[in-house]
Amino acid sequence: MNLRPIMALALAVVCSTAVADEYLGNLSANPYAPNSTANPYGAGSRYAPNSINNPAGQYGSPYSSTSATNPYTTSAPKLYDSQGNYRGKLSGNRYDPDSVSNPHGRYGSQYSPDSINNPYGAGSPYRADSPNNPYGNGLRIVGDDE
Repeated sequence: MNLRPIMALALAVVCSTAVADEYLGNLSANPYAPNSTANPYGAGSRYAPNSINNPAGQYGSPYSSTSATNPYTTSAPKLYDSQGNYRGKLSGNRYDPDSVSNPHGRYGSQYSPDSINNPYGAGSPYRADSPNNPYGNGLRIVGDDE
């Protein structure tokens, strides 16, 4: 039995369904960290092609389906803390259950311990991986590369 066609088909299926994740920087209030979105000369540059601050880029345009600023997207970049825990989607979509902009969702409510909007939870300015700590590292932003 010749397994080459079967192996080629299996490889094609695996390669076509795999989604590459792209590191976009860290959601951070630290203007001096090179990977911070608050650094206008680093990951926060409005001219960097993959910056969430670039209004003409894939991750910053209000019209892109993978943008953090599109109020209707469900494919926004994802946030992860320093331990690799998922912290929601960096999205302006107030209706997406995983969006940090959803005031009633797990990652957007000011009362949820998993929300970056909770100053006593994941959004505490005293946590090293909080995006609200001006001296910290912030949360890792990962986008789906299309």
